[in-house]
Amino acid sequence: MKVAIMGAGLSGLACAITLEKHGIIPTVFEKRSQVGDRFVYGEIMLSLLSRPIRDELAYLSEKYGIFLRPTGNIKNLYLHSEHEKAHITGALGFTNIRGRHEHAFEQQLESQLKSKIHFNSSYSYEELLLDYTHVVLATGDAAYASKIQNYRQDLTVSLKGSMVRGNFERFSAAAWLDNQLAPKGYAYFIPLSDTEADLVVAYPDYPENASEDIEILWQRFYQKSCQDLNQNLEVIDGFQITNYIIGICNSPRIGNTFFTGNCFGSIMPFLGFGQITALLTGIYAAHDLAGIGNYEKLTQPLRRSYEQSLVLRRQMEQLSNHQYDLCVKALGSSFGQRIFHTKSMSPLKLSSYLLRPFVKGKKKNC
Repeated sequence: MKVAIMGAGLSGLACAITLEKHGIIPTVFEKRSQVGDRFVYGEIMLSLLSRPIRDELAYLSEKYGIFLRPTGNIKNLYLHSEHEKAHITGALGFTNIRGRHEHAFEQQLESQLKSKIHFNSSYSYEELLLDYTHVVLATGDAAYASKIQNYRQDLTVSLKGSMVRGNFERFSAAAWLDNQLAPKGYAYFIPLSDTEADLVVAYPDYPENASEDIEILWQRFYQKSCQDLNQNLEVIDGFQITNYIIGICNSPRIGNTFFTGNCFGSIMPFLGFGQITALLTGIYAAHDLAGIGNYEKLTQPLRRSYEQSLVLRRQMEQLSNHQYDLCVKALGSSFGQRIFHTKSMSPLKLSSYLLRPFVKGKKKNC
C-alpha cells in the first residue's frame, strides 16, 4: 500500500499522524512552502457544534493520540444584536490560532509527524493517482472535489478581518447578529492573547448582497465592536476573502480516493468553523486505510451535523433585526443557557426547532 496525502492542513496532517500510529508511512505533498503558510487568524471550537463530544481537545488526545494546545478556553460568550445582548457562561469551547504562527494548530500537528512533507509540490491529483494505491485529498478547498463532480456547493461567503490590539479577557469571545453589520451573516471577536484579537465580519454572496461594500460593513462593525468592548482597538494587520465556498462532498470516498477536510465539507455553515470535522475526517480516512473502520460509515454523523448546521443557517438568514433581538434576549435567559449545555438533544437540532416560529412569522410578513 502506497498512500499519498495531498495537502498538509488539519485533515492531511491528522491523517498522516494516525497512519503512522498504525504502521503505514504516507507521503505528504503540500503546494505551499510550509504548513499554515497564510495570514494569521483566530478560530473557535464550540462544543455546541460538536455534540456529543463535549471537550474536543481531550477527546482527540484520549481517543486518537493527537495533542493540540488552544490559545484559551471559552468561559464567556457574548452575543450582540442591534438592541440586545446575551451572556452565556460555562465550558463552551476553545480558541485557537491558524496560519503563520508558531502556536498555530498546523505547526503543532507537524511537530507530531515523523513522515517528510514535500513542500512546494506541483503534483496534481491525477499524477498522484498513477503513482500511489490510495490518495487522500486534503487540499483545504473544494476545487478537486468540484472538478470531479463530487461536491455540492451550498453558498459562498465573503469575509474581512483584522488583528487588533487592546486589553482583552482571553477567555471571552463575542459574536454579532445584526443585518446592518453583516447582512444574513455574522461578525465575531476572538481573543488570541491578553493583548491581541481577531475581528471578522462575514456574509453570504447572495444577489441581494451584491451591492454591499465590504469595506463599509467592516468599518461599521469595527466602530460597533470598539463601542461594545469599551475601548479603542488598534488595527495591526488585515485580510479579506471573497467567494469562499461552503458545501459538502456527495460521497466521502470514490474508489481509492478519500475526501477529507474542506474536500469533505468540514466547514459548518452556521458559524463557519470546522476544525474538529477536518481533524476527524483525516483520522477516519486513516482508520479505513489501516483496516479498522469504514470511512463512509464513520463520517455519517459529521454529514448529519453539517446538514443540521445548514438548516439552522438558512433559518437565521430569514430573520430581521427585530427577530434577532428577540432571539438574543431569549438566549440571555436561563432557558438560553440550557440550550448551550443540553445533553438530551443536539443543540443544533434544538436551536433549529426553536427558531421555527420566528421563521414562519417572517414568511407571513413577506
